[in-house]
Amino acid sequence: MQIRRAKTIDMDGLNKLLMQVLMVHHNGRPDLFKPNAKKYTDEELIEIIKDVMAPIFVAVDEKEEVLGYAFCKFIQHIDNNILTDIKTLYIDDLCVDEEKRGMHIGKQLYEYVLDFAKESDCYNVTLNVWSCNENAMKFYEKCGLVPQKVGMEVIL
Repeated sequence: MQIRRAKTIDMDGLNKLLMQVLMVHHNGRPDLFKPNAKKYTDEELIEIIKDVMAPIFVAVDEKEEVLGYAFCKFIQHIDNNILTDIKTLYIDDLCVDEEKRGMHIGKQLYEYVLDFAKESDCYNVTLNVWSCNENAMKFYEKCGLVPQKVGMEVIL
């Protein structure tokens, strides 16, 4: 397995995994997430792949099949009234193909992102996880992440 920056040739694999993530969210919160929808158009995905401030990393096998991905974004609040100027690498989405789970691909992707963030002089790595996605929550806790803030709601 190799981990590298995503390329446009990875779009089918990325779209397949994006759909798997969508269905986890739809099944957990059908009131919020539509079934069978695309998170990004192909044009939007091409632009994200090109964006150096929003790196996508893919884990691929010897046939270049996408086994997993990590969509990331750099965030920095320069000269903000209350926030410090730290540079954060935010993991917008991390997914391993549901047929390839249990092979430590997610852990390797996460560690790759951590190394990339350190090399990029980031202060921290952050992410959000939906509370209905218990498997993801357990995975991130095993990786050593701790809650930074909690989003709450009341449905009316």
